[in-house]
Amino acid sequence: MNLDFTEDELHRYSRHILLGEVGAIGQARLRAARILIVGAGGLGSPLALYLAAAGVGTIGLVDDDRLELSNLQRQIAHTTARIGRNKAESAAEALAALNPDCQVDIHARRMDAVLAERLIPEYDIVCDGTDNFATRFLLGDACHRLARPLVSAAVLRFEGQLSVFQSHIAGNPCHRCLHPEPPPDGLVPSCSEAGVLGAVTGVMGTLQATEVLKLILGIGETLTGRLLLWDALDARMRTIRLRQDPGCKLCGAA
Repeated sequence: MNLDFTEDELHRYSRHILLGEVGAIGQARLRAARILIVGAGGLGSPLALYLAAAGVGTIGLVDDDRLELSNLQRQIAHTTARIGRNKAESAAEALAALNPDCQVDIHARRMDAVLAERLIPEYDIVCDGTDNFATRFLLGDACHRLARPLVSAAVLRFEGQLSVFQSHIAGNPCHRCLHPEPPPDGLVPSCSEAGVLGAVTGVMGTLQATEVLKLILGIGETLTGRLLLWDALDARMRTIRLRQDPGCKLCGAA
């Protein structure tokens, strides 16, 4: 592991290096890490910004959407001047401005099974910041099969949820242990249909970043095997235990 830091790096990351749980070795781990973020919107924006600020060496951004005015209420990596631009490209500009030492891989296309098989093995950790069930299930299945941790968050209205799935490690549940199948079309409204408080996406995306940093550094207790639920209106946060389903068609013994 390369522990050589420039004077600028030592100054930029000094508050990390002061932490006994991080130090120079931990900062070197962050610099060597490769993180894939699928979705550069409400969740992906704070997630990517905090990972770049923390010194993560390589961040991959996957998004085929173009920025719209209605996105700016919560998607803080973007600006009014970049409306109409691809979101992955727009977010990459924000990350470069924040930390030019962070390498950003732009994948300006929709995540599908072929892309997942090619991209996921190139990264250490995958983050789900998407807003549709098809992509969520695709990522959950692919990360299990390709043995990569998945840090997954979701938001709607005033609520958010977050978990870490490491079902490639024996005994841990996969995402299908929580949700065996996608819900029927129309059963769960999208944010464009039901709305979302912008700051809720900021909190959940930042919590995602925290889980990623813990995984890279090997510190604390991650949300592996637990689901965090946050109700912003009640200012209430709780976690529930997730257990592996022996009958799960993805990770079970059947």
